Amino acid sequence: MAEAAKNILVPDYLTVRELAELIDSSPIDVMKTLISNGIMASINQQIDFDTAAIVVEELGFTAQSASAVAAAREEEERAELQEEKWSAMYEGESADNLTRRPPIITILGHVDHGKTTLLDTIRKTAVAEGEAGGITQHIGAYQAQHDGNILTFLDTPGHEAFTAMRARGAQGADIAILVVAADDGVMPTTREALDHARAANVALVVAITKVDRSNANPELVKQQLAELDLVPDEWDGSTIMVPVNSLTGEGVEDLLEALVLVTDENAILANPKGILRGSVIEAEVDKNRGTMATLLVMNGTMKRGDSIVAGTSYGRIKAMFDPAGKPVKRATPSTPVAVLGLGSPPAPGVMFELAANDKAARGIAESRRDLERAREVGEQAPPSMTLEDFLQQFQTGDAKELSIILKADVQGSIQPITDELTHISERNEEGIAVRVLRQEVGRITESDVMLASASNAIIFGFNVSADNAAQASADVQGVEIRRYNIIYKLFEDIELALHGMLEPKFVNRVIGESEVLQTFRIPRSGLIAGSIIRKGEARRNAKARVRRGDSIIHDNVAVSSLRRFQDDVREVRAGFECGIGLDGVNDFEEGDVIEFYVRERVS
Repeated sequence: MAEAAKNILVPDYLTVRELAELIDSSPIDVMKTLISNGIMASINQQIDFDTAAIVVEELGFTAQSASAVAAAREEEERAELQEEKWSAMYEGESADNLTRRPPIITILGHVDHGKTTLLDTIRKTAVAEGEAGGITQHIGAYQAQHDGNILTFLDTPGHEAFTAMRARGAQGADIAILVVAADDGVMPTTREALDHARAANVALVVAITKVDRSNANPELVKQQLAELDLVPDEWDGSTIMVPVNSLTGEGVEDLLEALVLVTDENAILANPKGILRGSVIEAEVDKNRGTMATLLVMNGTMKRGDSIVAGTSYGRIKAMFDPAGKPVKRATPSTPVAVLGLGSPPAPGVMFELAANDKAARGIAESRRDLERAREVGEQAPPSMTLEDFLQQFQTGDAKELSIILKADVQGSIQPITDELTHISERNEEGIAVRVLRQEVGRITESDVMLASASNAIIFGFNVSADNAAQASADVQGVEIRRYNIIYKLFEDIELALHGMLEPKFVNRVIGESEVLQTFRIPRSGLIAGSIIRKGEARRNAKARVRRGDSIIHDNVAVSSLRRFQDDVREVRAGFECGIGLDGVNDFEEGDVIEFYVRERVS
C-alpha cells in the first residue's frame, strides 16, 4: 500500500461500525483492538477521535482529524481571501512595490460586553509614543504601539458600523477583536458579529472580558465559541483567546501581543509610493473650521495640498491632523488623519481617491451626484446580486461563490438544507462554491439584510417571512429575498442558477401618460412634443411608446429631452406641461399619447 494511502481522515465522533468501514476492516477486529486497550464498545457505540486514532494506528494507518484538516483548509482559504480582499486598494501596483503596513483593527461583540471600555484601556496604556495624554479630539481612529509595532484601531465598536463600511465598498478592517464577557457568554449579537467578521474574511482574535467578576467562567466561553467553530489555540485550534480585565489593564499587553502575532501571519500590504486610496471613517461640519473628515489611508501617501474625491464630496486638503491633534504634512498607509478642505461631509465608509487637480475632482464628484439624483427620481437600482444573473457574474470574474443567508421556521429544517447545499456545491461542474454565511431560525430581519448587502449575498427564507424593516431595507439596498415553502423548489432554483438555466423575468410597468398638445422644432434637437402629463409622471430615464388612436406607432424608445420652460428636468408629474423629445421620433401629431414605462424584474 502506498504511503499516502495510509493517512485516514477520522471524524471527531463515529461508531465502531463506521470506523471499520473507514479503514476497510472487520468490526470484530476493531472491537478486539479496543478491548486490548481496555476499551469496551459495542458495534453501534460512538467513540471519539482519540479513541479511534488508537485503533487506526495499531492497524497500520495514520489517523488525521477530519475537522482539523477542514479547519486548516478553511484557514488557508481565508488567508488567500485576506490577501485578495485589499486588491482594489492596490490594483495596478507591482508586487515588488508592496510592503507591510500596520494592521487595521476593529472591535465587535455584544453591546454590554465591554467593547468601549477595552478600547479606552488600550488608548490609555498603549497609544503611540508622543500621544499619551495628548489626545485633544476624537477622530474615530487612533494608533497604538507594542514592542515597536504600530496597530491602527477603528474607534467605531459594533458590527453595524463595520458592515456599513463594507456595504459602501471599504473592507473595514484586517483584524477583528471579538469581545465576549466571561460572566455572560456568547449572546445572539455575538453570533451576528461573528457572522459579519467571517463574511468579511478578516482574521479573528477573541478578548474574554470581565474575568474579574465573581460569576466569570472563561472556560465556558471557550466551549461556547468552540461550538461555533472558533477553537482556542490552547485546545489545538487556530483562534487566539485572551482573558482581559479592561478596568485594571490586566491582559491588555497579551492582547496586543496576540494582534502582532496575527499580523505577522497575514499578508497586510500596501504601496506607500502608489496610488492614493482609502476610506472615510467619519465626518462633521465644524462651525469654525468647516468640514472636518477623518480619513484612513490604505494605499499611497496623502499630502497636504492633494485634491481628493470621497463619494460626492471633493476638495483640496488644507490641513491634516493626527489623532493627537498635531498638524502633519503627510499620512502613510494605515494612518488615520483628520483633514480640512472638503466642500461637504462625505458619508462614513465611502472610499476616497486622489484626483489630478481641483477641476478633475469636481468633475468626478458632480458626475456621481448626477447618478445619485437619477437613481432618486428614477426606478430603484437593481439588486447587487440576484440568483438569476449569478452565473453571468461568475463567468465574468465578478463572483467566485454564491453567498447565502438561510432563515427557516424550525431548527429541523436548517441542517437538511445546508447539507444539500453542500452536495449541490460539490456536484457543480462549473467550480462554483455555495457559501452559507448565516443559518438561523426565525423571520428575516434587518440584520440579515445588512449582512447580505455587505457580502453581496442572497437571502433564502424557508417557511418564514421578512419583517417590515427588513423588507424596506432590502428594497433600498437592492438585496434579493427569496422565500420558499417547498424545499425541493429551493434546491432546484439554486442548481438551475449554478448551471445558468434560471432566466430572469421582466415586465414593463407604465408609470405615466401624456397628451401631445402641439409640436415645434428645435435646432439640433429635432421635433419636440409640447405635452401635458395626464397620469402619473414622465421620467427622463424611462422608456416610451407613442399611441395614435388604437395603434402603437413607436415603442421602446429613449427619452432624449424633457424640459419645463427653459430647464432640463428629470421628471414631470401629472397636471404639468412640458416639452418631450424621443430618440428617432420626428412625426408627432396633436392628440398623440405618449406612455412612459420602466422595466421591472418580477419574482
